[in-house]
Amino acid sequence: MSISIKTPEEIEKMRIAGRLAGEVLDYIAPFVQPGVTTEALDKLCHDYMVDVQGCIPAPLNYAPGGHTPYPKSICTSINHQVCHGVPSEKKLKSGDIVNLDITTIKDGFHGDTSRMYYVGEPSIQAKRLCEKTYEAMWVGIRQVRAGAHLGDIGHAIQTFAEGLGYSVVREFCGHGIGLKFHEEPQVLHYGKAGTGVKLEAGMIFTIEPMINAGKKDIKQLGDGWSIVTKDHSLSAQWEHTILVTETGFEVLTLSAGSPATPA
Repeated sequence: MSISIKTPEEIEKMRIAGRLAGEVLDYIAPFVQPGVTTEALDKLCHDYMVDVQGCIPAPLNYAPGGHTPYPKSICTSINHQVCHGVPSEKKLKSGDIVNLDITTIKDGFHGDTSRMYYVGEPSIQAKRLCEKTYEAMWVGIRQVRAGAHLGDIGHAIQTFAEGLGYSVVREFCGHGIGLKFHEEPQVLHYGKAGTGVKLEAGMIFTIEPMINAGKKDIKQLGDGWSIVTKDHSLSAQWEHTILVTETGFEVLTLSAGSPATPA
């Protein structure tokens, strides 16, 4: 397994790509309203990335081995959709929760982040799942520092989420990122502390737990991309791109509209 250690110049370019990705999530927030289609949100984000930021939307036509090219510029996962929901003419309705997943390419480097949004007023249960998934991501992020292990991240997230009665999706994980959308290492959101790759300053990867209100089991829909919970329970996800530093971490995808860091 070859994990790239980014140079100071590469890290600076990753900071720019990450900030731009976060700013797309800020830009789109006011448009996430009852009655809007995810197709319309996709077009707004696409035009903002291309025309305003001068970026390339990484998901558009992305085709990892065995997949048909992804047809849109963002992922929109609603309610029991876990990840990779494909924007469509379906309208959001009051009470929905939706994850918008943005990856920008700027000067060849990728910035990857996602955020949960409330459509109108969600149920207490849906709101709690979104809030606790956000906390779970940060519980994982706070394990990051040179000398720690990847297993520390997964163990912290799993312990936190399962302690609340939730389950952690196993089939999808965080990933290294840089000149490529998906690089080594794989960052599992479950596992055993003290195991796995030892972190080094200059590594950059995403932490993006997918937490289900019900069981962890998932299935893929017929579009070849959208992943849903098998038991139709709600699912939530948050994502940041993280730089390992000598003393801890730097979150590269923070933006002015990012929610406050949990205490």
